[in-house]
Amino acid sequence: LIPLTYHTRMSQQNLSVVLAERPTAEIIPGQTFKTEQKPIPKAEDLKDGEILIENWYLSLDPAMRGWLNDRRSYIPPVQIGEVMRGATVGRVLASKSPKAKEGDVLPTFGGWSEYSVVHDSRVEPVSSFPAVSQPVDYLSGIGMTALTAYFGMLRVGDPKPGETVVVSGAAGATGSVAGQIAKLKGARVVGLAGSDDKCRWLTEELGFDVALNYKDPEFKQKFKEATPDFINVYFDNVGGEILDMALARAKEFSRFVMCGGISQYNSATPQGPKNYSNIITMRIKMQGFIVFDYAKEYAQARKELAQWLEEGKLKRKETIVKGGLKAAEQALVDLYKGINTGKLIVEIKNPKDAAKL
Repeated sequence: LIPLTYHTRMSQQNLSVVLAERPTAEIIPGQTFKTEQKPIPKAEDLKDGEILIENWYLSLDPAMRGWLNDRRSYIPPVQIGEVMRGATVGRVLASKSPKAKEGDVLPTFGGWSEYSVVHDSRVEPVSSFPAVSQPVDYLSGIGMTALTAYFGMLRVGDPKPGETVVVSGAAGATGSVAGQIAKLKGARVVGLAGSDDKCRWLTEELGFDVALNYKDPEFKQKFKEATPDFINVYFDNVGGEILDMALARAKEFSRFVMCGGISQYNSATPQGPKNYSNIITMRIKMQGFIVFDYAKEYAQARKELAQWLEEGKLKRKETIVKGGLKAAEQALVDLYKGINTGKLIVEIKNPKDAAKL
């Protein structure tokens, strides 16, 4: 049966955002992407294994800039004319899959589209997700960025009690969780962020031991003072000059968790580390990782993250952009300028409005 809510929307169009041209540096609003409108997919047209979803929220992530580059990577690039890739959460309108039923709230990679048809080969069963207090938690508290922080810090960084852990991009979706996990493991945590307000949030709300504003004229000296025993674990989200500074303060046999390089994503000539010889002299283990490497362990990780959230041991914050998909492009541009504290999310459709018949 086709849901009644679906019948009421038959006259509406499905708005999507597609890639119009590949940027060579920064994303250009009105040029990099374009909007398209097509009829909303029909429930009766679903093939076996397909699920029709009304998307409520869209995750915006730094990695998206890399998905636009036509080069070899951990995931194929978004193609010209293809709906922009992105993690979403929404309500199942119709399903021909045992993994989800009509009415379920389902997180998946629905892309930049108001309505999506996804195959269940790309979907985890609804039963594999722990209960959350709000739908956005599927994208923030137990979402891909939280999983990235979880596996990056615990599996690659492996912080020990009393060690010094430094997290760059610490007020972002991944960094804020990574630092809190390091604190849970007994480490001394130094967070680096781009404003005094963000630094206050890190220390006063999240419990970081020290937070430094990298825009402070005295940042280099303060960074040195904040790492008197040098750095055991560096969780890198930004790359560039700050990575060089961390290499200069690295302790022997330190672990560098290479998660991202947001300062370089929009650069036509990305900057590599200048003092890479420290990797040799300090015997640094520098390891890149992708969260998809740990897909088989997502369920257990989400369970632990959800428990920490419920117990108040892990806190999260979302910056939610209103205005639907038409606001997504500018919001993504602003992401690289650091507008967000915590997870940056676009509200495609308010769940309360979406539930109205």
